[in-house]
Amino acid sequence: MPATRVVYYREGGCALLQEWLDRLSVKPRDKCLARLELLERHGHGLTRPYADYLTSGIYELRARFGRMNYRMLYFFQGPGVVVVSHGFSKQQAVVPMGEIRRAMEHRRRYGANPRAHGCTTEG
Repeated sequence: MPATRVVYYREGGCALLQEWLDRLSVKPRDKCLARLELLERHGHGLTRPYADYLTSGIYELRARFGRMNYRMLYFFQGPGVVVVSHGFSKQQAVVPMGEIRRAMEHRRRYGANPRAHGCTTEG
């Protein structure tokens, strides 16, 4: 299976996921980056325990460190592109609906103007 191109969703020039990753401590950030590498390698083929389908075309990339769950929500744009919307930390088991709605809005905006709302992981 060919590698999937990972794109970070951006707003106003800022990649939301990168800003979130930059705020994490080293070990959780490294775990999240390892999950992003898995997503890039496996794309649609990545499943639990690393990724899961939530609803309406939105997926979660899953990492855990200590008692904290780290989630990165993403969606597919065509056969070989995955757009990572944003990340968040949570202690509860369920992904808050507000986070899912946020990713759905990012998918709508990205679909309307990919050049304005996407940047590759290289920059």
